Amino acid sequence: MISVIIPTYNRASFLYEAVASVLGQDFFRRRDAAHAFELLVIDDGSDDNTRDVVEGFGGRVSYHAQPHRGVSAARNAGLKLASGEAIAFLDSDDLWLKQKIGVQMAFLKAFPDAMVSYTEEVWIRNGARLNPHKKHAKPSGWIFDKVLPLCLLSLSSCLFRREVFTAVGAFDESLPVCEDYDLGIRIARRYPIHLIPAPLIIKRGGHADQLSHKYWGMDRYRVQALEKALRSGLEPWQEELVREEIRRKSRVLLQGFERRGNLEEAAGYRKIIRRYAPAPPGKGMGPNRCPRRASGPDQNQ
Repeated sequence: MISVIIPTYNRASFLYEAVASVLGQDFFRRRDAAHAFELLVIDDGSDDNTRDVVEGFGGRVSYHAQPHRGVSAARNAGLKLASGEAIAFLDSDDLWLKQKIGVQMAFLKAFPDAMVSYTEEVWIRNGARLNPHKKHAKPSGWIFDKVLPLCLLSLSSCLFRREVFTAVGAFDESLPVCEDYDLGIRIARRYPIHLIPAPLIIKRGGHADQLSHKYWGMDRYRVQALEKALRSGLEPWQEELVREEIRRKSRVLLQGFERRGNLEEAAGYRKIIRRYAPAPPGKGMGPNRCPRRASGPDQNQ
């Protein structure tokens, strides 16, 4: 079974299309797969007509409401309720193209050792299509070094085997944003992340309630996630990459706080930069500095 989890908060205007894009999947319409999925909508304390939207789909969608606690808590509630061996998430303002789940399930069947795949995306902002920048290019395989600069793990594009969350844990509810960045680090240190190079989701942005609009200085939370990663027992080459990224992000934050005249916050990031200063010569990663390479579908990438 596949469990699809849609967390939502006051997005009834988007939610109908998101749910419809799940129910319209070619894979779920197959006679042999019609009952092989569940769709869980986790309402994180909405006060709009979210419940009415979901109930309009009848018994095909399972609705669960909870007090407003944030997107990570909503996703974690979905994980606890989910019964599938495969797990997919869809943000309530995003859409799946109808081939999405079928393509990813075929990939998992072809490569039984693969634990997670993600796809390319179509970006729409304020109704207009955007072209991703070069830095947003999605790599494939053992990509730990690639997930540190920015969040590459677009959850709406991913399909996970359930064992991934048993191994790495659930979403960090202490992070109001960048929880997907934190999860991406934890997954990439353990598993290759396989790219399916086809745009199979539509990401819709530009609306005022996006968390990226609400929280200034997203790198503040990425630094928290990186410091958390250092406490998780990384390999030496991973630790050095993380320390380097903490310094880089902290320098950007330092300059930003200084420009805003927030000297207390600036002093805090100056301390962080000193704390993670490079090791003296001869005490770096050593000869085994290269990350592991994946075998299987991504070995030549």
